[in-house]
Amino acid sequence: MKRLGWIFGLTFFCSLAALAKPQPVVSSAPWNSPYPAEQIQQSVLFSSFAAPPKHLDPVISYSSNEWGIISQIYEPPLQYRYLKRPYTLEPLTLTKMPTVRYLDAKGREVSADDKQVAFSEYHFVLRDDVFYQPHPAFVQKGGKYRYFPLSPQQQAALKQVASPTDFPQLATRKLRAEDYVYAIKRMAVRQNHSPILDTMTQYIVGLADFSKKVTAQRVAFEKQHPDAWFDLRPFQISGVRVSDNRHFSIRLKGRYPQFLYWLSMNFFAPIPWEAERFYQQPFLQHQNMTLDTFPVGTGPYYLAENNPNLRMVLKKNPNFHPEFFPTDPSAPKALQQEAGKRLPMIEQVVFSLEKESVPLWNKFLQGYYDASGVSSDSFDQAIQVQATGMQLTPMMAAKGIQFVSAVQSSIMYLAFNMLDPVVGGLSEAQRKLRQAISIALNYEEYISIFLNGRGQVAQGLIPPGIFGYESGKAGMNPYVYDWKSGQLQRKSLAEAKRLLAEAGYPNGVSAKTGEPLKLYYDAIGTGADAKAQLNWMMKQFKKLGIELVVRATDYNRFQEKVRKGKVQIFGWGWNADYPDPENFLFLLYGGNGVVKTQGSGINSANYDNPEFNRLFEQMQTMSNTPQRQAIIHRMVRIAQKDAPWVWGFYPKSLTLYHHWYHNIVPNLMANNSLKYRRIDGQSRWQSVQQWNQPVLWPFMGLVIGTVLLVWGAWRLYQSKQQRRGLCLEEGGC
Repeated sequence: MKRLGWIFGLTFFCSLAALAKPQPVVSSAPWNSPYPAEQIQQSVLFSSFAAPPKHLDPVISYSSNEWGIISQIYEPPLQYRYLKRPYTLEPLTLTKMPTVRYLDAKGREVSADDKQVAFSEYHFVLRDDVFYQPHPAFVQKGGKYRYFPLSPQQQAALKQVASPTDFPQLATRKLRAEDYVYAIKRMAVRQNHSPILDTMTQYIVGLADFSKKVTAQRVAFEKQHPDAWFDLRPFQISGVRVSDNRHFSIRLKGRYPQFLYWLSMNFFAPIPWEAERFYQQPFLQHQNMTLDTFPVGTGPYYLAENNPNLRMVLKKNPNFHPEFFPTDPSAPKALQQEAGKRLPMIEQVVFSLEKESVPLWNKFLQGYYDASGVSSDSFDQAIQVQATGMQLTPMMAAKGIQFVSAVQSSIMYLAFNMLDPVVGGLSEAQRKLRQAISIALNYEEYISIFLNGRGQVAQGLIPPGIFGYESGKAGMNPYVYDWKSGQLQRKSLAEAKRLLAEAGYPNGVSAKTGEPLKLYYDAIGTGADAKAQLNWMMKQFKKLGIELVVRATDYNRFQEKVRKGKVQIFGWGWNADYPDPENFLFLLYGGNGVVKTQGSGINSANYDNPEFNRLFEQMQTMSNTPQRQAIIHRMVRIAQKDAPWVWGFYPKSLTLYHHWYHNIVPNLMANNSLKYRRIDGQSRWQSVQQWNQPVLWPFMGLVIGTVLLVWGAWRLYQSKQQRRGLCLEEGGC
């Protein structure tokens, strides 16, 4: 009895002491840490991905989550300057920007503005210090490649290998001009399903014929040799030539200055033939090692681990060529201090699979992710929207969290099918119907309700940051807005109703038939968020007395209906491939009509205005001059009047990041920006320890409560035993 009381007293005293005594800083990671302590303290970036990437082969991949990975591995000839605005290209693996010669139909050189220009020939000169990542495909012994073909003995020894970097021997070689040409050849093979092949065949001389030839020959080859490698080296594209290891050229039809933008994309990244040959082996494909799962590049990082159901890891390429943080006197002081530092600054990048936004957000607040987007559920916790703009909440600011926001080079819009007899057409009445709807759809309200203010109402096709965009009164859509007191003001609902009546539908009723106007909206998605947005959309039309019938379907069926023109009104969007107005204006070029092109065009509204088309063809290949700006202004005015779209909004990106994550500069065109970033691992370590100290008092309270219960039970048992003993002594109770 006394001993038990002593134990209780000691436990109680120790518990109080543990709670009162400051917890010492320890070298081990907090109990809830998903990473080892050493990794948190190092120059390692912790990021996430929501869905496993499907393709890492640059000729196939065209998804932003995939490019976020492979753009750190592959290096096309050009890149965007990290700090420069407007977006500007610069050499990446070249000694200088490509030089261009203009030729007439007979191959004679002419001036750039000559009407006889039939071809543009781009010449490339490679740097002499660019090497591939360490990889088994390059290992040679006695003049022969060591790992292809793999012998049965080698296969037996490599059964447990999960990554090419696990091979016993790795090697490298210098980048060659033929690697860029080999990439274009792979693009031409139909079996590789390159999404830009049809676009490039319009420009690269000989590519269309080459594609037909090699595609057919590969089919015949695979019938006879199903597991063998189809070597593209013997085949030649007439317009693409290699002069030597450092020089090659590409000849285009006519003028196409936008081609330089394509040369910054991963489709034109170099592919060494050795890598394709290495991965063609059935043994490696059975081990899930292919060019689509383990890229081979010259970039700042290589893929060391590919487990798409758990995590993917990039590590610093030890062979990366010298590249330094850019110098820009106009940049903030913190960025100027980074100038001249060797890239990349981060040693390793860990991407973890996070399917749900809530655990991702919680881990970001704990310091286990270095940056995070902001979902609608967590927006109020992170951001305060004030008259002066968005600001961090006090809680976020206290943790040293910062944020960047930028208007994306994208547009979300509501399209009318211009082939539809009711909402389509270019008559004055049909224009006024679309203009009335454009006024009634209050996208300022939409942005406030559904986007937490993360959007800018669009006035036309071209978003900010792209040449041709005009702000203020100059860029205003005069058919939807007025300019009052130096600001845009949406026209009144009364004005919309007036236009509707002039279109032949007073109060939403057809003047010809007396029937209420009923329109059909094809939509994707049936979740709670989608339902709320659809209800909002129906209310907007109802303000005009128009009944909007929603036809919801899955994405594949939706695409099929758009391709065949079986829609009336629908919502869609476009992300810029490159920062040129042509990349947006071609969305309304008549020649790209989706029905006219039997589904291959990108003009989903089927808009076809002859004057707009004429100006587009004139503007398309011009340089960014005042003359081009004037033509674009006229085109935008035509589209604003015809209103084939309700222009919708330009989305705004919003990214939060911790104080230890440096050099965050929004660059909506550059995909290879991780090499410029920097992590202060020690600062992160201190914050992670501070924010994740274990809360011990519930545990200690449980211990104390358990001791009290045991002690009480023991006292009760002892009391009963004593009473029983007395009863026995007295002859029974």
